Amino acid sequence: MAETHGRQGAPEEGQRVQATPVLPRAAEAAALHRIARRRKRKDTQRRERVDVRYSIEEKSAILAKARSLNIAGAHYVGAVVMAHIHGDLALPGQRTPLDDYIDELTALREQIAKIGNNANQIARKLNSGGHPHPGDTAALAQAERTLGSARAAISEIASAANQAVTNKAAR
Repeated sequence: MAETHGRQGAPEEGQRVQATPVLPRAAEAAALHRIARRRKRKDTQRRERVDVRYSIEEKSAILAKARSLNIAGAHYVGAVVMAHIHGDLALPGQRTPLDDYIDELTALREQIAKIGNNANQIARKLNSGGHPHPGDTAALAQAERTLGSARAAISEIASAANQAVTNKAAR
């Protein structure tokens, strides 16, 4: 009955609203729940409308997700749309600043790896035998320090990239 009056999911007058049980949620569901709850009621009724068309499967999925969050389908769709407009939610396939950050870290890691490869080639050449030249010992020591620094930098960059990917997946 509430659905015919445009109040989908709203309790009937006098009907008690059960509290939603607090269950462990996947990160994505928790984020959607937080976003959906962020959309506050207005003092005046929302009168403007946007009509959209969904396939039967899409509508079923939207309503199922809204029910799992204990909100109306229209409230869920409105909250998700507004979250996207405000930059809190990215569409599938849409690049975000986090994507750019991950790409920058990957490029930086590749550049540091090239420096490490060069230092390794220098060390290999100096260790290849033959008669050492003056300064070879100092150059070899510096190449080994550079290689160690490059390995440490690559490890830290990889750790930062992995953390960024994990944060992105949690969104």
